[in-house]
Amino acid sequence: MSPEPTEHSDTTGDPQATYDRIAAHFSKTREYAWPEVESFLEGRSADRALDLGCGNGRHTEALAERAESVVGVDLSRGLLDEAVARARERGFADAAGFVHGDASALPVRDNAAGLAVYVATLHHLAPRSARVESLDELARVLAPGGVALVSAWSTAHDRFDRDEGFDTTVDWTLPGGETVPRYYHIYSPGEFESDLAESALETCQIDVSSGNCYATVSVPNH
Repeated sequence: MSPEPTEHSDTTGDPQATYDRIAAHFSKTREYAWPEVESFLEGRSADRALDLGCGNGRHTEALAERAESVVGVDLSRGLLDEAVARARERGFADAAGFVHGDASALPVRDNAAGLAVYVATLHHLAPRSARVESLDELARVLAPGGVALVSAWSTAHDRFDRDEGFDTTVDWTLPGGETVPRYYHIYSPGEFESDLAESALETCQIDVSSGNCYATVSVPNH
């Protein structure tokens, strides 16, 4: 059973320090790719792919099966260490590289990726301007004709009884009982659609699944 969100006056905290603190334990609970990511990747391929907010590399691994090379970017050096270890252990290190970086200021060149996933990360950014900037950054690094999957936690989840988006924290409990609060912006589906519309991305499809908003996005042809 996941812990309930607890609201505080200052919820944003330091996401890098938070995930560095919990990286090893967090990684052990994130073994498999999400079904929604696997469905998105089915039938798609690219020369170069991007896993934005790669965590321990579970989706980087899925992308490595669809692309000649893939780069995973994350703000947490602890999670990047977990991703490097996973790539070595599971045999996709030759196809994958991992880079420390902020989703709202990506260390990736323009038009670099034909395929990307940006899942379970957007909702950790604050304020709203940083979230929209990160969507603009995704648009910048997507190649013409490229496609990406974006997700965020949503008020549509049955644990929430709200219609409007809101900021909160959700505690992560480490072995031994220490709790580490993690900032989330819980999106309403309408707000998620609005932020995408404000960005440089072109929304192809939006769905709600397992309490998350998902969007398949591309960049407009100019």
